[in-house]
Amino acid sequence: MVKSRVEAIRIEDGKVVIVESLCKGCGICVKKCPFKALSIVNVPDELEETCTHRFGPNAFKLYRLPTPMPGEVLGLIGKNGIGKSTVLKILSGEIKLNLGRYSDPPEWSEIIRYFRGSSLQEYFKRLSEGKLKVAFKPQYVDKIPNVVKGKVISLLEKIDERGVLDDAVEKLQLESVLDREVSVLSGGELQRVAIAAVMCREADVYLFDEPTSYLDVKQRLIASKAIRSLTEEGKYIVVAEHDLASLDYLSDKICLFYGVPGVYGIVSNVHGVRVGINLYLEGYIPDENVRFREFPIRFKVKPPSPGWVVTDVLLEWGEMEKHYEGFSLHVEAGSVSKGEVIGVLGPNGIGKTTFIKLLGGIEKPDVGSPPEEEISISYKPQYVSSNYEGKVRDLLKSIAKTEFGSSWYTTEIVVPLGIEQLFDREVTDLSGGELQRVAIAACLSKEADIYLLDEPSAYLDVEERLNMARTVRRIVESKEATAFVVEHDVVALDFIADRLMVFSGEPGVEGFGHSPTDLHSGMNSFLKDVGITFRRDPNTLRPRVNKEGSRTDRLQKEKGEYYYLSSLEEE
Repeated sequence: MVKSRVEAIRIEDGKVVIVESLCKGCGICVKKCPFKALSIVNVPDELEETCTHRFGPNAFKLYRLPTPMPGEVLGLIGKNGIGKSTVLKILSGEIKLNLGRYSDPPEWSEIIRYFRGSSLQEYFKRLSEGKLKVAFKPQYVDKIPNVVKGKVISLLEKIDERGVLDDAVEKLQLESVLDREVSVLSGGELQRVAIAAVMCREADVYLFDEPTSYLDVKQRLIASKAIRSLTEEGKYIVVAEHDLASLDYLSDKICLFYGVPGVYGIVSNVHGVRVGINLYLEGYIPDENVRFREFPIRFKVKPPSPGWVVTDVLLEWGEMEKHYEGFSLHVEAGSVSKGEVIGVLGPNGIGKTTFIKLLGGIEKPDVGSPPEEEISISYKPQYVSSNYEGKVRDLLKSIAKTEFGSSWYTTEIVVPLGIEQLFDREVTDLSGGELQRVAIAACLSKEADIYLLDEPSAYLDVEERLNMARTVRRIVESKEATAFVVEHDVVALDFIADRLMVFSGEPGVEGFGHSPTDLHSGMNSFLKDVGITFRRDPNTLRPRVNKEGSRTDRLQKEKGEYYYLSSLEEE
């Protein structure tokens, strides 16, 4: 007797395709596949009628859309690969939404009718008629030199449709780069030029995809202020951002994105900025009765204490100086103990990376001596390259050696950093965020006394940043090692650091590295120099930027408490 069977999987154009109408979601193919190349995710049927876009069979699906309002900044928060950039491209008109019908896309008239009764009906009507002008700042500003040539001033003058070039240059502090070629700009300079270019466009809608990447703390607030200035003219403004402090500062309303990255994304209802970010950290949306994360994310006023008394000094260094053409770095003497995480904070171009290289022996000081202790170093550079020829599994195995595959390694590094699904991927094929996570894992996989991580949160989303922070802290405590973490994300630093090294001076000219100090004093010193005050949210204890000139801002400045009020620290 021959049993008939229905094939739910077939090969089309060399790719494995699951025939969704036949697939029962039993999961047998997932278990049988030796390469972990298949996954089946069931989406609740009640969401199907809210599907706004789908890229193809077995491809990403987006449910619902955020609704921007004129004169307000709408912030988008969610994991990487969850649909934020897709939404921005839909709102810009770059992607014409298909309501889930990728093989039979609807006409504009049907799309407009689908959104009847909502603000999006008029939005897409004007967009379809070409009556809605959109200015869009893309996510990857480092690609700009590939398509734009010439001097910054020439570029901005050509697109200054609103006649606001001088104002944009002043707000974004671009005076020093106007006569430079676009091709020689740093990441932070490119980011500010890109924001200025968008602000100079005459548009009804302004969309910004991760506008604070590559920027230091002060530059992030400067960029946020510049973007917020567009609200005075009643423009639609939508911003996708991973830096919680910046998103909190510049947004009026928040939309949460949740789901399964790369599979489907769901857009929440609109919430007030404080409530929306707190809901995201909580992992539960009451008005939709949806829990999208098993555990809430909580901050602490004081860093968590390790299981032993931190007294053993692991590393000491004396005063050091390093001189380059046009730039000098002066570092005060200091020391660190076992089990400590030292945050390194300061403006771009002030010498933080140089200091890390001096500690790691990559650079030699011109005055003074590097640390004399015989210690082992593991270093993750600021700019991660993908020149390793091979798979992620092979790279990590070559570094971790016998630890690779152990339950400890899986629990402490692989799972928190989400590396397992990348094991069989070629390192050269990884995206920016994936490569960053692998680089962090590679750094922490090495047996070392000192871990040096230069801007580990770049390209990571909110949860990945906090998972990175937890992982670094656990590794340092379990190995009784020390970590130095260079970071511009104040929220991530607050989450990870025991003490801070603050760098001050004149960027690109002279830098001063001060001795490590406690978290509150270090933040207070740095923020006083920047002129920004932070408070703590009473529910989650996350750091929040005070609006300049607000009652809380004035009160804290009067008391000299720029980071948070000391009364909260005592609670």
